[in-house]
Amino acid sequence: MPTLQDIQYIAEVEFHRLIIDSQPLGDKLRLFLPDGSYIDAWLARRLNNRFGFHWERKHIDGTLYRYDNFPDTDWNRVTTYPYHFHNGSQKNVEASPFAPDALDGFRDFMRFVERKLAT
Repeated sequence: MPTLQDIQYIAEVEFHRLIIDSQPLGDKLRLFLPDGSYIDAWLARRLNNRFGFHWERKHIDGTLYRYDNFPDTDWNRVTTYPYHFHNGSQKNVEASPFAPDALDGFRDFMRFVERKLAT
């Protein structure tokens, strides 16, 4: 089962150009980005393969991006349910373009962040 330390290692090693600092906050890890935004990574301790990755940008441009697999029935119409992607806002939910595995999904999410910051 992956850990927040695994996520932190991936962030700080594989995406070192994006991450200026990281801070464990109880059951989640906060990753700070150069533009003043941050990513919160959460892994369930008791439920196998439950996770969420949230990129908070509301204070910058009003957006947020989150990939998670919480089985919220509001999103059961999404073809990848329970995996889903909040693309720009809480209510704009789409099928997940990311891997369903927590670590590979985190890498995919970070590549998305990298692409968005480059534009």
